[in-house]
Amino acid sequence: MYQVDAFTDVLFKGNSAAVVPLEQWLSDAQMQSIAIENNLSETAFLVREPDGAFHIRWFSPITEIDFCGHATLASAFVLLSQRMATAPLTFRAAAVGDISVAQLDDGLLEMNFPNREPERVDDPPAELSNGLGIVPQAVLKSSQAWFAVYEDEEQVRALTPDLAALKTLAPLDVVITAPGREQDFVSRYFWPANGGDEDPVTGSIYAGLAPYWSGRLGKSSLVALQASRRSGLLYCRVEGERVFVAGRAVQYLQGTIEI
Repeated sequence: MYQVDAFTDVLFKGNSAAVVPLEQWLSDAQMQSIAIENNLSETAFLVREPDGAFHIRWFSPITEIDFCGHATLASAFVLLSQRMATAPLTFRAAAVGDISVAQLDDGLLEMNFPNREPERVDDPPAELSNGLGIVPQAVLKSSQAWFAVYEDEEQVRALTPDLAALKTLAPLDVVITAPGREQDFVSRYFWPANGGDEDPVTGSIYAGLAPYWSGRLGKSSLVALQASRRSGLLYCRVEGERVFVAGRAVQYLQGTIEI
């Protein structure tokens, strides 16, 4: 097992993920137990398929997750740094299909996601505003989360949600976002129903955030800050039906699981 901090090049920043390359699948119960034992946002399990792609599955300490960006970035970093494969890489996931990862000249790893632009919601549930405590300027929705849009970065940083109220919105999570002071936009991500209180950096949600901000700001390339306590930087670009999300990663540990 490898533990990697994703969307950062500094240890103890970004979002931690465990990566477990396998020759064949463990049982679902074993993989969930390992994720609980790791107690990280996600543990990714990989099995190489005959065509060279890597089938990937992601588990939080609570449940299996349909789509996880930071653990995919961490998996690509492990495969390349440990010379288990060469770029470009292809990851195969049941819910999102194939995800390709390219290695850019500046050291960034760039993931190719489907465009999941959220749709505006005119009558959002009261539990959303009650749980956030600050009424957003606009509310949008995707298959993954509610999007609450605020006026400025200060509101996003200051917000202290009622996580019990947000949990009632399951199976959807909640992302809050606003224009950034130094970056194009900032966000924070809460997922009490599916993983924990606040996720440090959530790569998958930028498949929705990047198209929204691209349209609002009128630019296809954007830099984003996830303003959690650990924080993370993401480099996004939108090209039609695809969203490219790039970041760096750094290894924290390598170990052996005994089961």
